[in-house]
Amino acid sequence: MTTLERTRLDVRPLSVFTGAEIHGVDLTQPLTDDEVDQIKAALLRWKVVFFRDQHIDHAQHLAFAQYFGRPTSAHPYDANPPEGYPQIRTISSKSTTGRRGERWHTDVTGVVNPPAGSILRAGLQVPAYGGDTIFTNLVAAYEHLSPALRALADGLWARHQFGGYNGDFENQTVYAQRVQASPLVSEHPVVRVLPETGERALFVNPGFTRRIKDVNEEESRHLLNLFFEEITRPEYTVRFRWQPGSIAFWDNRATAHQGPGDFAYLDTERVLYRITLEGDVPVGVEGRHSNAVLGKPFSAFGVDTGAAA
Repeated sequence: MTTLERTRLDVRPLSVFTGAEIHGVDLTQPLTDDEVDQIKAALLRWKVVFFRDQHIDHAQHLAFAQYFGRPTSAHPYDANPPEGYPQIRTISSKSTTGRRGERWHTDVTGVVNPPAGSILRAGLQVPAYGGDTIFTNLVAAYEHLSPALRALADGLWARHQFGGYNGDFENQTVYAQRVQASPLVSEHPVVRVLPETGERALFVNPGFTRRIKDVNEEESRHLLNLFFEEITRPEYTVRFRWQPGSIAFWDNRATAHQGPGDFAYLDTERVLYRITLEGDVPVGVEGRHSNAVLGKPFSAFGVDTGAAA
């Protein structure tokens, strides 16, 4: 394809820092190299990109994901994949976890290599209103800390894990039992350096980050609350309303997201399908890589749990 023949995608920003809709591409068809490059560029710039009216099936969803990386298995513990598609996680508002709503989180940061990206697709079963997803920009959150606080955060490390937070093991659901039987725990830098751009992201989230290392418990709690408040400031966020055929594709290294759970008060079920892309091991400002405390990397073959080597 010559330069003159290239199709320029229509990228429409949705907020100052976060999120853009991409128009002018048909995801039912194979993508050109130029289209892939433009989507990648928009994702790096806006951290999450959205597509509308893309009525694709499971096979096309998987084919789209493979342009951007290697899909993992659906989830370490709670997959519910469609038959024949172990890479796809079905997320229903009628599920036990879905009806509680969600804490802000970055996907699967309990593993040593959290997914590089996530691609979430709506089929036909979404409510006319409610059930939105909110995304925030972790790079913007870092960059707007005061210089002294950025310098402090640059040298901090934190423990991330599944479960064990605010009594979420008390009801002993199947999910809780699986997590307790095979825990996944990793230590990540509080500030992660993104390899393509060199940007620094405030890599903490209320869903998985449990404790700052090398400080006492009270100091850890105060620091995490400060960082959590920063990453969830409204000015860094974008709210996405789901419609049939909608797709959200986010850089999981540079964002956190939340499903507020208002769909619990609706009679209409919301069904979404997610594919995650295998990630690399985060690197901190000083060049140190994350390390696994329990469990091994998350890949196309799932995750091995147990003591890390």
